[in-house]
Amino acid sequence: MKINLQKENNSSTKFIAKNSKGHSVAMENSSMENPTAASPMELVLMAIAGCSSIDIVHILEKQKLEIEHLEVNVNGTRREEIPRYFTSIDLEVIIDGEIPASKALRALDLSFGTYCSVSKMLEKSTKITYSLVLNGEKVEK
Repeated sequence: MKINLQKENNSSTKFIAKNSKGHSVAMENSSMENPTAASPMELVLMAIAGCSSIDIVHILEKQKLEIEHLEVNVNGTRREEIPRYFTSIDLEVIIDGEIPASKALRALDLSFGTYCSVSKMLEKSTKITYSLVLNGEKVEK
């Protein structure tokens, strides 16, 4: 896996990262007054939400269960001291569809416990917690 990152012309705070397939992501220093792109740390939160969502959808679809709606709310807490890495990340996974709660919970457990490379990498230094809201109801583990 290779990424190329370049500073945007005429900017000291904005960068464009591009993968080998040509897909790009803009990022900017979050301390700017009006940033026009996500910060690198926000991209980390987006990455864990995206990685786990891909897993969850794949696991449930493999069981022939149809997801009508899926969204993830992510909250990251960072240290006050530099380096300001995440000390905890909490994810709320919201799913709507004809899916038994036990199967939805199992999909989350498999994603965060086994498959999601981003969460597995981050859990070495960050407390990761997750919860499920299924069809508008919070599901207890």
